[in-house]
Amino acid sequence: MDARDADAQFTMRALCDGREVAGYRDEPQQLPAGAPGKYGFLRLGFERRDGRSVLADVANRAPLLAQKALCYDDAMPALPHVMIICTAGGVLQGDRYAVEIDVGQSAEAHVTTQSATKIQEMDANFAAQTLDIALADNAYLEYLPDPVIPYRNARFIARTRLRLPPSATLVHSEILLPGRTHYRAGERFEFALFSSLVRIERPTGETLCSEKWVIEPQRGDVRVHGIMGGYDVFANVLLLTPVDHAERLLGETPAEMNTRCAAGATRLPNGAGIAYKVVGIDRETVQQKVRDFCARVRRQVKNAQTSPQFRWR
Repeated sequence: MDARDADAQFTMRALCDGREVAGYRDEPQQLPAGAPGKYGFLRLGFERRDGRSVLADVANRAPLLAQKALCYDDAMPALPHVMIICTAGGVLQGDRYAVEIDVGQSAEAHVTTQSATKIQEMDANFAAQTLDIALADNAYLEYLPDPVIPYRNARFIARTRLRLPPSATLVHSEILLPGRTHYRAGERFEFALFSSLVRIERPTGETLCSEKWVIEPQRGDVRVHGIMGGYDVFANVLLLTPVDHAERLLGETPAEMNTRCAAGATRLPNGAGIAYKVVGIDRETVQQKVRDFCARVRRQVKNAQTSPQFRWR
């Protein structure tokens, strides 16, 4: 175990002491929480070499995995794409995952997941994940994982730290589905807990802002006005970028509300960037809004277009 892995385990232990999971500390009857095979670790390091960005550092522990970077984006042919893979077939009770992504000076990268993250049905304990992203000067990262699907009685807690200097740009997206909407009679908001905390910092350790949302549908109806209303899917996109880019993109992103979705953007504190939030009736509608926003970001920041989405994505 190297020092960074030890730091990840220390952070994970602190995360698992959170108030939200105080009632979910019973051990699974299968493997205990955090046992070998249930404590996944993944580190990705991108660097600028010979005028192009490369995946220079990969370390993993099952069930998390990443294979080689692929440059298949016709609009940005030098942009390395990496997919995070979970070989367990989903996130299980007692799982503990830690992911680290470092993007070096002037390097670029796009990180996503192989498919939707499925948080399996639970009858004991909970699942947890830490995500630590660090960018250097003039770095650019699109972190756009596929949606999260929490099954009935799922309990999941996540803590994310985003560190970058004022010259770097990071697009960070979370999309949450209500459950398995076509399973049996449908599972809409039948999970027990989904908790996500994001903290944005400068490399010096200065905290710019933080945001936390805790969803507990079994304790209170989330379909009320002011929360989800009549919508099912929620997206939270954070754009951390220089102020001039943020202001132009804010002007290009008007608020909207119709029968299929509602969306809007707002400034983050301390010049960190902007937050773009979407609620919609289905995954396709919300994902398209997120893609449209990310396309505007790429045009503004990198002066590049966005290739059409693959049909299988």
